[in-house]
Amino acid sequence: MRHGIVLFTCDRGITPAQAAKAAEERGFDAFYVPEHTHIPVKREAAHPRTGDGTLPDDRYTRTLDPWVSLATAAAVTSRIRLGTAVALPAESDPVTLAKTIATLDHLSGGRVTVGAGFGWNTDELAACWSPRNRPPATWPRGPRRAPASSCGDCRTPRPRRSRPTWTASPAGSRADTTT
Repeated sequence: MRHGIVLFTCDRGITPAQAAKAAEERGFDAFYVPEHTHIPVKREAAHPRTGDGTLPDDRYTRTLDPWVSLATAAAVTSRIRLGTAVALPAESDPVTLAKTIATLDHLSGGRVTVGAGFGWNTDELAACWSPRNRPPATWPRGPRRAPASSCGDCRTPRPRRSRPTWTASPAGSRADTTT
């Protein structure tokens, strides 16, 4: 059995590098971090734990970038898997994100796992989708297996190993799998 830890990375407390190094030294197999690009001031989305628009604490407004956090962890570890729980790729430019992930995977020696989804914070997602602002009914449905790089013929770093990236659907949608 493999065990990993999730650190809600923010600008307070232990750094991602310190936590990943300690986890690796103690025999953990994986180190995961979440992603929140920002938390809109005006919010309506219900938090899964509070059940309303309030947040359980201010970590959400202080979340560190997952890719930079994992890069610092990669620099001080050699074995532990590095991943996101969960990344929000719909909030990023796809080519730039693919390059960031491929670069991190290359520099870490092929240790990156991407957990991806839309997340619970629909206010955050809606703010990032401009000018592609599309209603949730038009979002892709079900888990998807994404290619190692969606860049086609681009000249950009490739991941060390081709592996699936799994994404989750918005809550309540029909699940299906594509390859």
